[in-house]
Amino acid sequence: MDSDSVPGFVSGAAPGSAPGPETVATLPRGHHRLSRDEVGAAQRARLLTAMVAVVAEHGYAATTVGAVLKRARISRQTFYEFFANKEDCFLAAFDDSAEVFVARIEEAFGSPDDPVAVRLDRVMDAYLGTLAASPASARVFLIEVYGAGYAAVSRRLSSQERFAMLVADAIDAGGRRRPGLDPKFIGRALIGAVSALVTARIEVGDVAGLAALRGSITELIRALLDT
Repeated sequence: MDSDSVPGFVSGAAPGSAPGPETVATLPRGHHRLSRDEVGAAQRARLLTAMVAVVAEHGYAATTVGAVLKRARISRQTFYEFFANKEDCFLAAFDDSAEVFVARIEEAFGSPDDPVAVRLDRVMDAYLGTLAASPASARVFLIEVYGAGYAAVSRRLSSQERFAMLVADAIDAGGRRRPGLDPKFIGRALIGAVSALVTARIEVGDVAGLAALRGSITELIRALLDT
């Protein structure tokens, strides 16, 4: 088995929805003290990193297992020890990215004692910042995911729903919203709108423009919460 890498993430990377691993650190060749399980985890991370990078450059349809192996510098035999095929590897990359994304979003919410508008503004700042810091992952998991088949699209939609329900819970806990608007509806409407806005920027390569969305999104949040 190949054994010269350890798992790592690009600085500021993020699924799901949003962003994921893009680079891994490597160990010097030769003797090291990593266990077989640690080596396996490093190889798996390296393959996921390569999958994201190749899909970001060439699109999902044009990506091949061979191209992923070349980028990862890992043997075909090792690839199939972890994944059944290209789709399986892509879905694993999405799942890993989604877990990192959700953890960061949950952290950004902060204390439920804070005003709900402040909490949601913090979350949007974290979300936009994460996408901007990892544009390759953002393109893969927001755009290319739709070319990866039913299972990948289902994961994308489930991830968006999970994000929306976190927002709904925050709104419900905050006790402030327009009369007649259900927190779940607000969460879904807000995240659906934000997703469309950021996807449009990423599609044209305007990563720098993501930060500029924050002001308008904040005003939208205030409008939805205005009692």
